Order: sequence, then structure tokens, then C-alpha cells
Amino acid sequence: MKKYTKLIIFMVALLTTSTFLIPKVNASELNFSVEPIIPANQRDQKKTYFDLKMEAGASQTIEINLRNDTKNDVIIQPRVNSALTNIKGVVEYGELPEKQDSTLIHNLNDIVTVVDEVIVPAESHVRLPLTIDMPKEEFDGILAGGITLQEKQTDTDTNKKGEQGLSIQNRYAYVVALVLNENDNEIVPELELNEIAAAQVNARNVINANLQNITAMYVNQLSVNAKITRQGQSEVLYKSTSEGMQMAPNSNFNYPISLDGAKLEAGKYTLEMTAESKGKTWHWKENFTIDGETANKLNKTDVTIENNSNWIYILIGVSLILVALILWFILWKRKKKKEEDARKKELAARKRKKKKSVKTEKK
Repeated sequence: MKKYTKLIIFMVALLTTSTFLIPKVNASELNFSVEPIIPANQRDQKKTYFDLKMEAGASQTIEINLRNDTKNDVIIQPRVNSALTNIKGVVEYGELPEKQDSTLIHNLNDIVTVVDEVIVPAESHVRLPLTIDMPKEEFDGILAGGITLQEKQTDTDTNKKGEQGLSIQNRYAYVVALVLNENDNEIVPELELNEIAAAQVNARNVINANLQNITAMYVNQLSVNAKITRQGQSEVLYKSTSEGMQMAPNSNFNYPISLDGAKLEAGKYTLEMTAESKGKTWHWKENFTIDGETANKLNKTDVTIENNSNWIYILIGVSLILVALILWFILWKRKKKKEEDARKKELAARKRKKKKSVKTEKK
């Protein structure tokens, strides 16, 4: 019987540059280049990204020069997002989750206005305007985010992907950082530890400790040391250490503590965590509970844990083999008994026959 299997995988990886400096990218990767037009209220004219000092309620239009050296028009889609922190402790400028950080009062997407698309003619350049409307209420610290500039995917690109069936397409983009502030008041970073919960990263069990930067300032050179024990015990079950991380202003992220392939077990635990950033230290010791339902659910989908159902199949197989061996042994014993009985009957018959022949000779 023939089996037909069809496999179609569409993978699109969005690779963006999240550093403040504008990178040099080969023409094969991007069909355009960008150049921020630095305004007079730039805090440091040497910086190649926007770091602006503005007043509360002020409005200002900044510009980015978009250059197209190819022989075809290029359509660019600009987006503006507040900075966030991913699970690796790296600042990103992608779209915010539906539930944004509770301490983020002003989202850059609401403050900065820009068109959805801009066409840059072949072998030409245009200036992209972005209008900033500062909040009316004065604030300390900074509003940080990024302006992502990505070429629009054409119908031709989509058709090529469909024809190939299996396609891995890297889409590149420029990201220009945007930092806004109103004063030079010093802000002292402050971190908080929120929820501790069992979860998964890449189908592997972890225990997430949610760290939150509640201040409007970057937390740089962040290091974290975490260990988990059974509540009331000293033996360390799981631990994790990370260095060189960074947190965006008014953001949070789940710091994952790997179980290294171990099964989650229901019970009461204690997390002890220390975080350090430029001489400032935070220390937490919190109890948490993992219930049986959560542990069982996650263990079933962890790819590093051998599923218990395999043992059931093995047990069934071994049981069937044992039953078969027992049945074979019983049948073999019966056969041997029949053969032994037949042999005894044959010997008895021979003896009787021999006795009869002896009696006949005597007569």
C-alpha cells in the first residue's frame, strides 16, 4: 500500500537591527538606505539616532532620508513602537503585546504619527516626516522606542514563495532608535519581581520569574542569579545565571529558569534571586506553588521528556510476550505428557504381550 505525504512549510524570519547605530547593509539584503536628519534639539549631535530634548505638550516634525539606488521603485512601510525586553534580556522595538507593561503610561505609537507607506522612486530619495506630539503632562526619565523601516513584500515575492512550496525568506529592516526626554532629572532604576510560574520555552519546561523595570530609564549591564529549592529545604533543584542583559524603560520580561530536561513535580517551592546593575543590587526570596494539573500538562508537551505512554506500550508488549511464553510452555508440557503417557502405554502393552507369549511356550 502506497502512502503519499505532502509537506508544505512556510517560514518567514524577520531579522531586524535593534542597535542604536544605523548599520551598513549590503544591497542584496536591502534595496534602500536610511539617514536620520538630526535636528537642533538633539542632545548629542554625534549620535546617529534620535535623542531629543523636548518640552511637555510640544510638537515637532523629524525626518529620515530614504535613498533608493535601484532601478525599481521601492515601497517602504514605517512603524513606530515603544521599546520592550525579550526573554533573553535584549531590548527590541517590535509591536507591543496586547497587554502592555502596567507602568508604561505613554506608548510611542500614540505619540509619533507617520504614514503607513512611502514610495521611493528608482534612483532617487525622499524624506519621510514623523510628527512627535509630546504628552501635556511633564515627566522624568525617557520615552524610548524605535522606528522600523521595512520594504513592503510584493505579490511577486509571495508568488515565488508559493511556487517553491518550501521557502525560507529573510526579511531585513532598518531600526532607528528614538529617545525622548524633557529634563535632566536623575532617575534611579528600580526592579520588581512579579509572578513566578511554570511554563515552557521552545517546548521545554522552565520556571518563569517575571522581572519588571518600573522606571522610565534603561537598566544596563544587568546580571541575574537565580536558584530554586523545595520550600523549607536547602538542596538546589534548578539554577540559572545570566550577564550583560538590558531592560527597556517601563518594561518586563519572563526570566526563564531551565529544568534541563527534568520533569515538573507538583509542590511548594522557593525562588531566591539576585539582580545587579551598575552597583545597584536587588534580592528576592519568594515562595510559589506548582499544581499537579499544570505539571502534568507541561510534562506531556516537553520534547526532552520521554512520554509515559511509551512505557505503557513496552509493558503491554512484555506482558504479551510473557503470556505467549506461558501458553507455549503449557502446550509443550501437555504435549510432553501425552508423549510420556503414550510411551508408558506402549511399554505396558509390550509387557503384556511378552507375558502371554511366555505362558504359551510353557503349555
